[in-house]
Amino acid sequence: MRIGQLSALAALLGLALGASQGVAAPANTLQDLFANLKRCMGPQSGPPGSQLTVVFSLRRDGSLLGTPRISFSKFGGDVEGQRKFTAGVAAAFDRCLPIAISDGLGGALAGRPIALRFVIVGRDQES
Repeated sequence: MRIGQLSALAALLGLALGASQGVAAPANTLQDLFANLKRCMGPQSGPPGSQLTVVFSLRRDGSLLGTPRISFSKFGGDVEGQRKFTAGVAAAFDRCLPIAISDGLGGALAGRPIALRFVIVGRDQES
């Protein structure tokens, strides 16, 4: 094989490995952004009936701008469960940001508030 063919093969293998490891493509729309955040942050655990809404902003490159703030909270269960729920949400932000976004989306949402709501549905609340 020639060097050019080896480079192309290596690039294809790299793309295939990246896709199989769950590396998401940069978000180009708000729908993509929220889907990527949901996939990364995953379901949270906590006392049933607990809710937390976190407002935050991103920079053009997908990194966090400032400090996220809690705009709404409602907790059920004991204090330890509440702490674990809140710590789990904070850990999800640390794990998932910065997030890959396109230049176009980065320019459109840079500095604008984004709200994410985390809800733990209780057994009697499921439908």
